Amino acid sequence: MIIVTGGAGFIGSAVVAALNEHGRDDIVIVDDVTHDEQEHNISHLQYDQMIGIADFREQLLAGEFDNQNVETIIHMGACSSTTETNWEYLEDNNVEYSKDIIRWCQSHNVRCIYASSAATYGSGEHGYSDDEKLFDQLVPLNLYGKSKLLVDIWARDGRFLDKTVGLRFFNVFGPNEWHKEAMMSVIAKKYPDVAVGKEMTLFKSYEGNYKDGEQKRDFIYIQDAVRAVLFFLDHPDIGGVYNVGTGTARSWLDVARAMFSAVGTAENIIFIDMPDHIKNQYQYFTQADTKKLVGAGFDTTENYVLEDAIREYVQEYLAPHRHIGEAVL
Repeated sequence: MIIVTGGAGFIGSAVVAALNEHGRDDIVIVDDVTHDEQEHNISHLQYDQMIGIADFREQLLAGEFDNQNVETIIHMGACSSTTETNWEYLEDNNVEYSKDIIRWCQSHNVRCIYASSAATYGSGEHGYSDDEKLFDQLVPLNLYGKSKLLVDIWARDGRFLDKTVGLRFFNVFGPNEWHKEAMMSVIAKKYPDVAVGKEMTLFKSYEGNYKDGEQKRDFIYIQDAVRAVLFFLDHPDIGGVYNVGTGTARSWLDVARAMFSAVGTAENIIFIDMPDHIKNQYQYFTQADTKKLVGAGFDTTENYVLEDAIREYVQEYLAPHRHIGEAVL
């Protein structure tokens, strides 16, 4: 049995779809479905059962999974809002919940793959290396990043990383993210406007080293993020914390131009003021250091090129509003 927490969410549901493609349906999805799009993410997928988050956590700690032949827990469930300000909530939902799962897996000799985040790197003043000796130097710009970093440090210091893998996802985008609403990628947010020829808005830059639209991120397509999850599922001997990105930073202008190209409309890009509440949390540059990932055996040369990924996302998923694994009508 494979347990996927956050299995009705963005990366989680894409993982379930990929497991189905590999012939696995002995899957337990752990999630609270609070949005119609979450239901659509999994309505066509094959799995044994779904359990609510609170019930699963209670059952796990009560020993109800101790003798159920659990092979792996893929822990993708978390609050992913970079603007969340309730630390007590994040501490319980992102930090303590993750610790509960990792401890249980360690004590029951079960593989654990959990989601960390590039938000742990903050403004990048200490680089983007996933070397575990450097974790204590990092200063996240928001509480979400703090919650992810605390788990990484705890797992390292507790010597849990022999059987456990933490994946620091960079800017993941792609189908099945509609339920994230404000936290959707810019591609999903701006598609309705771009599709009908309206202007696409991007934030102005307030950092002198970056012109408007030239702020850069490491954008990784959902299919490649999931491929990394399955790589570590297939290599249970590998542990540690790994960056999951392309290793190449691309600008927001690159993203915008690729969207207009995919839709087939003329470019129409304007720059707007950045809201005050995110100015101090804004990452102007991210780029995954993928040496450790490549050294583990993952082939980053198979990653989608940004323009190809956006074209596929727009034409095969956003335009028909199709979910991963859903049949083409």
